[in-house]
Amino acid sequence: MKLSDLRLRQRDSTTCGPSVAVVAGALVNPAYRSALTDSPRTWFDDEQLRVHTEVNRVWPRMLGTTPMGIARAVTTRTQVRGVRYRWRRFRGRRDRLTDVLHYAQAGWPVAMLVGRFIPRHWVLIVGVNGQTLRCYEPSSGEVRLVDVDAVRRSRLTGLGYPRPFAFVLPSSTAATRSATS
Repeated sequence: MKLSDLRLRQRDSTTCGPSVAVVAGALVNPAYRSALTDSPRTWFDDEQLRVHTEVNRVWPRMLGTTPMGIARAVTTRTQVRGVRYRWRRFRGRRDRLTDVLHYAQAGWPVAMLVGRFIPRHWVLIVGVNGQTLRCYEPSSGEVRLVDVDAVRRSRLTGLGYPRPFAFVLPSSTAATRSATS
């Protein structure tokens, strides 16, 4: 699936999280991916709304989606591969991002919550090449390149906000296998 060609944009200002969950599922789950590629725009818009409703039963939708909600949404879409997702906080400059880089290199999508002073926006790490992350940014529908050191130093550019707050990544040993196998 050539993600950058699909230009999948979030449907409104509060569906960045559901957009990330849908794209993560499509990258990992072949059946889910075929639903997306058969009718990208309509299906993607409808699925964002469905995911947002599914994971925000108590949390107000106008406040976006929590890290626990994103972990649950991605797990639901990747369970066919036997992988559960969990969330963890960004640890600041001392965060080596070893787990994030490991899973991204193995082909597993990793969600990253970014903001300035408070968490505001979800993006999806869809690959890594050396010290450069490939990040799906749902408000534009583009895949943008981000330096790993910029993540560590909270100096992100091109993702809307400079600071990471949390990551949603695989927690299962099944995830040590490549996502594309």
